[in-house]
Amino acid sequence: MLDRLDRALRAAPHLPAVLGTGPGGAVRTRATRGDLADLADRYAAGLLGRGVHRGGTVGVAVRPGPRALAVLLAADRIGARVSVLDPAAGPEVLRARLALARPDLVVADALAQAAAGRGRALAERAGIVLPDLADLGTVATVGPRWPGCAPALAAGHAPLPRREEGDGDAVIVFTSGTTARPRAVVHTRSSLAAGMTAVADLVRPTPEVPVLGGTLFVLVPSLTAGAPVALPARSSRALARQLRRLAPQATYLTPPQLRAALARGARFTGRVWTGSAPASAELLTRVRAAGAVEAWGVYALTELFPAAAVEQADKAAFGGTGDLVGHPLPGVSATVSAEGELVLSGPAARHRYLGAAPDPRVATGDRAALDRGRIVLAGRLKDMVLRRAENIYPGLYEPALHVPGVELALLVGVPAADGDERLVAVVQPARGVGPATVRAALGGVLERMGSARPDAVLLGDIPLSGRSRKPDRAATAELAAAHRPRSAR
Repeated sequence: MLDRLDRALRAAPHLPAVLGTGPGGAVRTRATRGDLADLADRYAAGLLGRGVHRGGTVGVAVRPGPRALAVLLAADRIGARVSVLDPAAGPEVLRARLALARPDLVVADALAQAAAGRGRALAERAGIVLPDLADLGTVATVGPRWPGCAPALAAGHAPLPRREEGDGDAVIVFTSGTTARPRAVVHTRSSLAAGMTAVADLVRPTPEVPVLGGTLFVLVPSLTAGAPVALPARSSRALARQLRRLAPQATYLTPPQLRAALARGARFTGRVWTGSAPASAELLTRVRAAGAVEAWGVYALTELFPAAAVEQADKAAFGGTGDLVGHPLPGVSATVSAEGELVLSGPAARHRYLGAAPDPRVATGDRAALDRGRIVLAGRLKDMVLRRAENIYPGLYEPALHVPGVELALLVGVPAADGDERLVAVVQPARGVGPATVRAALGGVLERMGSARPDAVLLGDIPLSGRSRKPDRAATAELAAAHRPRSAR
């Protein structure tokens, strides 16, 4: 799809491509379609001038936006692959990951480079915590250079070669692992294209009508279809204003972004999509009530994006236990192993883990069941709580805790003095909802949980972590262990 995007950008160079927003929510054009195409050409020439060729690796520490997309297009143009550097991983983890990916060149914007220098405080406010990139290898700057930045990724003088054809590695994304053993997903051009095509078929963007979202899987299909993409405002207040001014045909925000926008009274238009973290039926219902024509939860993994989707009405009507995430999308095959683990395969599945052999099957780590072909998650296999010799999978019961007035809810195990575990429900009330109201709403739900009824309920904010701000189960368990929550019995 990246070559299709390149052609589409050049076909209408005068039209806006990437939109931003001012403090009052005013829409601004950050780059036209021609700007993106020209920037990608300059970066491709610059990469070649720095000795990066087909099969090479480019480390990317650039904030989402036109420059990051142009680097990806440039690497694709010359047949190189990009390794995404997550600034939230921490310096030691990042060093270990780069040692495995071994990039020929690291391209970074000024803010990323400032994270280890005089601009450290500014970078940390933007959520960027990086080591000195110069210690990790050769660095080139994209965008404006600040004092002390590496030399710019300047365009070379030689003409660009013809676009590299055929398959090959496209993207490396680190997902988990330790400093000693990092784990990275490798997508090829074909698997990346299959995932983006699946998104395009699901969202069906209309040309010249804006889409709101900041991920690669939003930018590429939308721009290829001729729709400009607005990057979400960072603050919830500005995001609510942006939604009002922009009136997008489709919106993709993470559940934390949706909750923050709703708290600011945001109104939605068109179809709204959310993923990267669990999205409850209650949250999707609130989005529909705030004006969305449809509200969809997307089940996706770094290894296979997207895998399944479910609309609010279907999710709200589901009466079983567990988290309904919908039918597998066309081309995706879903099976459940003898151990209860969901296993996926399809054209969009990652080719391999870096350093490992290719494997068409993606073992998700999610416990699941198939209900008339629909995937119903029952939690992570590793998140099992053992209480009184009974295995309890929190994911089976957490969806039921998301009653009106509850923003987030987790069930976590807390070690007991006798060596057993106590099951604690940690519940985050919605803004403006009092404790008594939440406990009253939970009363009937707790009664129906049977042997999985928690020993105690703790009301408070649930910690979030990672790029997508997912609920942090380990930190929540520590929070529960530090308190003496009120009994649920």
